[in-house]
Amino acid sequence: MSAFDERESAFENKFAHDEEMQFKAEARANKLLGLWAAEILGKDDANAYALEVIKSDFEEAGHDDVIRKVVADLGDKSSEAAIRAKRAECLIEAKGQLAAG
Repeated sequence: MSAFDERESAFENKFAHDEEMQFKAEARANKLLGLWAAEILGKDDANAYALEVIKSDFEEAGHDDVIRKVVADLGDKSSEAAIRAKRAECLIEAKGQLAAG
């Protein structure tokens, strides 16, 4: 294998790793958002609700589908802007958790 091929392979592996970590961070952020919303809603099974939030992310690309679900579920208990801000916080926290191992 030439040096070029080795470098190309290394870049491909790094890209795949970065994409996997981003996917995991997004899923964990959605779970954290779901747990936060479940607390506001007074859900008995917060983990089940968080799983619903995670699943809602598979409806379309991006996280707008998650925001729509949580906005609809929370109703007047929180604004869309507050939910978007909370999700941004959750993503930062999720990335930190993944980096910590």
